[in-house]
Amino acid sequence: MLALFLLILLVFNSQNLVDCMNDEGYALLSFKQAINDDPEGSLVNWNTSDETPCSWSGVTCKQQKVVSLSIPKKKLNGFISPSLGSLSQLRHVNLRNNKLFGSLPFQLFRPQGLQSLVLYGNSLSGSLPFDVGKLSYLQTLDLSQNFFNGSLPISIIQCKRLRTLVLSQNNFTGSLPDGFGTSLVALEKLDISVNRFSGNVPSDLGNLSNLQGTVDLSRNLFSGSIPASLGNLPEKVYIDLTYNNLTGPIPQTGALINRGPTAFIGNPGLCGPPLKNQCDTTASPPSSIPYLPSDFPPGDAGGKGAKRRGLSKGSIIAIVVSDVIGICLVGLLFSYCYSRVCGMRKGENGYGSDKKRKERRECLCFGNDESETLSENVEQYDLVPLDAQLGFDLDELLKASAFVLGKSGIGIVYKVVLEDGRTLAVRRLGEGGSQRFKEFQTEVEAIGKLRHSNIVNLRAYYWSVDEKLLIYDYIQNGNLATAIHAKPGLISFTPLLWSARLKIMKGIAKGLVYLHEYSPKKYVHGDLKPSNILLGQNMEALISDFGLGRLANIAGGTPTLESNRLPSEKLEKRQQDYAPLEAVKVNSPSNIGCCYQAPESLKMIKPSQKWDVYSFGVILLELITGRPPIVQVDTTGMDIVHWIKLCIEEKTPFIEVLDPYLTQDGDREEEIIAVLKIAMACIQSNPEKRPAMRHVLDALERIGVSSK
Repeated sequence: MLALFLLILLVFNSQNLVDCMNDEGYALLSFKQAINDDPEGSLVNWNTSDETPCSWSGVTCKQQKVVSLSIPKKKLNGFISPSLGSLSQLRHVNLRNNKLFGSLPFQLFRPQGLQSLVLYGNSLSGSLPFDVGKLSYLQTLDLSQNFFNGSLPISIIQCKRLRTLVLSQNNFTGSLPDGFGTSLVALEKLDISVNRFSGNVPSDLGNLSNLQGTVDLSRNLFSGSIPASLGNLPEKVYIDLTYNNLTGPIPQTGALINRGPTAFIGNPGLCGPPLKNQCDTTASPPSSIPYLPSDFPPGDAGGKGAKRRGLSKGSIIAIVVSDVIGICLVGLLFSYCYSRVCGMRKGENGYGSDKKRKERRECLCFGNDESETLSENVEQYDLVPLDAQLGFDLDELLKASAFVLGKSGIGIVYKVVLEDGRTLAVRRLGEGGSQRFKEFQTEVEAIGKLRHSNIVNLRAYYWSVDEKLLIYDYIQNGNLATAIHAKPGLISFTPLLWSARLKIMKGIAKGLVYLHEYSPKKYVHGDLKPSNILLGQNMEALISDFGLGRLANIAGGTPTLESNRLPSEKLEKRQQDYAPLEAVKVNSPSNIGCCYQAPESLKMIKPSQKWDVYSFGVILLELITGRPPIVQVDTTGMDIVHWIKLCIEEKTPFIEVLDPYLTQDGDREEEIIAVLKIAMACIQSNPEKRPAMRHVLDALERIGVSSK
């Protein structure tokens, strides 16, 4: 009887303890009961003895009401309890990268103030409930990397404040709802790739004028023609339409102009520029790309025939002038509207005080306390993958062994070895500076989209107020500068054979042609030099540090180009004659870097592709001569470009110019001289006389063919 009495007393006391908990706690305890496995103990402090759940892990309250539930990457196994729908003030749900399964309960969409729902990287299935349309305050919906199916409910177009919609890597089917582009005009990010969406690409997608980065419609079943209205999207937006069933000509309008073929591959029915297959089979075949003459006569790089194709000079000038005027008018209009509507002081960027964040939200027309975007802030302080096959997270990266590879004006580069043995290269951009996250995000994600066998892949990035990291593939054979000249103090050195050098030259040229001709925005590297040409497992060339100066500038660092420039008066003096510079001054790192910069780069703000051509020519000279960028002449130093020109003027014997390590390749002298002629064309002082990289590659590809 005593034992029974004690048991009844215990149950009574336990009931009293539970009874003291509010309704919010009951709802979250139901969620906990739906979790079958919590291997990391993320919910261990969810105790029934607490009056409110506000002190529980992953729970944020406001006025004793739950406003946020954020438990990412904790390996939670179970399903999402419908009880979450009873949290009336719930604003943010972030359960990404767990092991949740089952369907989304429609009750989850009852809290009409819900602003972000982030569930990517789980095993959720079923369709998206029609009730999603009730969330008039929803700004972020990320359901990617799950098993959702069915079509998008038409009610989603009622979420007019939606800014981020990511549904990639699911099994969604059907066409996009009517009015998708007309209604969701606030969208900034749209990724519906790797699904089974079908039908036509909606023409009203061109109305989404706030989109940034990449609009990813790739790997679906879209059919029909590409609507010309997609050209109305912002010019900086990259439109990925690869691997669908699209047909017909590619419209040459707005944002679709000058896109490389990589945006359209995998659609056999598409035709017209930039693809090789022409739409009209009765038309005369296109002229082949002209080859550079083998001897590159000055002033005729690319041939005179190239001048007869395309628009007239007057038409080009008219187009450029009208574009400049249009851009200026749009810029002035945007600045005026921004200053009137936002009323933000110069320098406020949304990462400062609470007052500043509130002002920023008011500018975005969500100017009340309910518009706080906690989940978005969390995402900015995490590792952001740019490759679906990344396979590691921030915790693994921070736990890994790290070794310093090198230091520069743009930060330290580390070799990082993960626990599973994989090796990465991590560049640390800095510990502070300007907090322009959105601009950084757009730039780094555009760079992350570039994929070429001769360009180092950017795999991920990390951004926080105090830290910015770029994560690349680790390239094991070092850089070209070391391969040519060896490391200082290194006892053993294996020089490159001519065949290996020629392979490296062709690899660099292929990478530059991709950047110049086939990348989404026809990029310019702007800082090409042997130290950022890495050598892969088979000694293939990989161009690195592309876009690094721009990213460092946004993140608050020092742009590469600025640190590598000489004062213009020094450059002008060098152009007037071949007078050698003082050895002490020349051998400073910044001056050595300047040897690869085109002469006009000191006088022009906007980089030109001809800058890269000049830098490539200097690299060719180093590979041929084996000399460093500053050549010692008697007791002074002279940059390699003026040294080689002086040697030609003085008719120096070729054997004295050639790298001594290449003397054993005497039977390849004809090839070496051919490359020297290419280099001399590339380093022309007048950028108009330099050949385009595609012509340079054509000429290089012909070298060595007969000897194979």
